[in-house]
Amino acid sequence: MRADGGQQEELYNTNIPEKMFYKIREVAKIADVKPHVLRYWESEFSILKPSKNKNGQRTYTKKDIDTILQIKQLLHVERYSIAGAKKLLRRKKDEPEKNRSDCGGSTELLEEIKTELVDILDSLLEPT
Repeated sequence: MRADGGQQEELYNTNIPEKMFYKIREVAKIADVKPHVLRYWESEFSILKPSKNKNGQRTYTKKDIDTILQIKQLLHVERYSIAGAKKLLRRKKDEPEKNRSDCGGSTELLEEIKTELVDILDSLLEPT
């Protein structure tokens, strides 16, 4: 566990203006990092792939900004190495897929339990 619990909230409570796309300078200001840091992170983290407009300028989405804030949290606050942050982000990306497949089995089990409970209730309510 981290000793610094408050700094994580600060990163995720950053006020992000509502827009469809953001330029690199805007994102750098929101994340409080230099534009060259964002470009470096793009080369290191495959999940960070902003589009480019017709002029070749990077255009970031809100999802990209969330990813950047996660990366910043891992590297600057939690002190992960780049390799460690990559592994953690990859694991988090794969996690929802695993949870969905687990849910399928859980749903079947719940349906079976429900059926059994209904049968028990019916047998208790039957006149003897």
